[in-house]
Amino acid sequence: MSTVEAWGSAEARAAEPAPRLAGRTLVILVVLLVAQFMLAVDFSILNVALPAIGTGMGLSIGRLQWIATAFALPAAGFTLLFGRVADLFGRRRLFLLGLALLAVASLAGGLAADPAVLIAARVAQGLATAAVTPAGLALLTTAFPEGPLRERALGLNGALMSAGFTAGAVLGGVLTDLLSWRWAFLINVPVALAVLLIAPRVLAESRPDAAARERLDLPGAITVTLGLLALVLGLTEAGQYGWTHPAALPVLLLGVALLGAFLAVERRAAAPLVPPAVLRRPTVRLGNLIGLLAFLTETSLVFLLTLYLQEVLDFSALAAGLSFGVLGLGTVLGGTLAARVIGRLGTRGTLLAGGLVQAAATGALLALGPGAGWLWLLLPATFLGGVGNMLVIVGFMVTATAGLPDREQGTAAGLATMTQQVGITMGTPIMSAIVAGAAPGRGVLTGIAIAVLANTVLVLVAVLASTRLRQRS
Repeated sequence: MSTVEAWGSAEARAAEPAPRLAGRTLVILVVLLVAQFMLAVDFSILNVALPAIGTGMGLSIGRLQWIATAFALPAAGFTLLFGRVADLFGRRRLFLLGLALLAVASLAGGLAADPAVLIAARVAQGLATAAVTPAGLALLTTAFPEGPLRERALGLNGALMSAGFTAGAVLGGVLTDLLSWRWAFLINVPVALAVLLIAPRVLAESRPDAAARERLDLPGAITVTLGLLALVLGLTEAGQYGWTHPAALPVLLLGVALLGAFLAVERRAAAPLVPPAVLRRPTVRLGNLIGLLAFLTETSLVFLLTLYLQEVLDFSALAAGLSFGVLGLGTVLGGTLAARVIGRLGTRGTLLAGGLVQAAATGALLALGPGAGWLWLLLPATFLGGVGNMLVIVGFMVTATAGLPDREQGTAAGLATMTQQVGITMGTPIMSAIVAGAAPGRGVLTGIAIAVLANTVLVLVAVLASTRLRQRS
């Protein structure tokens, strides 16, 4: 398609009436969005509560990190496997089973009297997230036809996911201060039960053909799951001890080797976990690279700005958290506008525009100085960066799931979810290592500036990858 034709097609789509969500489709969307919002809240709701959990459960600081790690490992490690399981055995079935597990695990965590039970509950919550997220995303993409309706649904999904990350941090602090850290677990139970009551009435089950139903690539499932577990564990340990520590580097190398073995297995498997034809699609391959960089850069930027606000400006944790409210507003605005922007610019144009806005906003933070007056730059830059980042994330979701038949949507959703989880996990250790390496002798502010520069470069790499996509009408 020529550039003129692409622009003409995009403008024609922009002139069309906005797609409407009503009746059953609106209920389906609400059910799926509530579930995804709850899962996004779970990523951050315990962060603020960790000190109170340590005091209440008698956990040392060294063991306290495992409350977060025990969730992150299965949430990232099992997403691709569960995405394929959803394709083969039913997305609604896996979605409901995952929600039931989440409710039970949250109840167990909220009532836990022993640290081992608490950690086990977090592992179960991570497994539930790995099951529900790709199944829910696949249900969403198959419930809405490719085009404006799906783009609008994915935009709302992205906006609520980002709002969930922000709301989780605020909600965790409020619940811990007013009630108890246990309510950071228990709040999931009524929400999950409400979704479980409504979802079976409105969600249709996917129907894999009988030949495919019994086939699951076990060697591929084992190698990719163990590889992702090793990669996430290695990144987590690297963030705490450094990249060359024996607890980090060997585990990272093992993860890379296992993922290499997974790719070799997939080329020979009769029924691969991820069909090579899916991976060969530029939209899947480039879309997931762009998504990885989008999640890596924005989540790690939050870490860098937290350091800046607390270590350089001496803000309290609460004041620093409230400062990120503008970032949350930016991501919500970006998510709600994404479908319209895609309608006007096309998917590639949206990825390029969002990436350039994010890069410019992040690059502007290189000017931050040591005084509180620099908030006049930080707040609008993070707002605009949030808008740009969410345009990229929605563009990534549309790109990575476009042009695939319904029977492969679970696999595509699993890949997209895995990309999201790994990107979130990778960002902070990478930026932490850059700051730690640059700060000695030059100061924390200089270390943060070097890491912000690296962050900006990674955003520009995503922009460059976007230029290699064909314009989508």
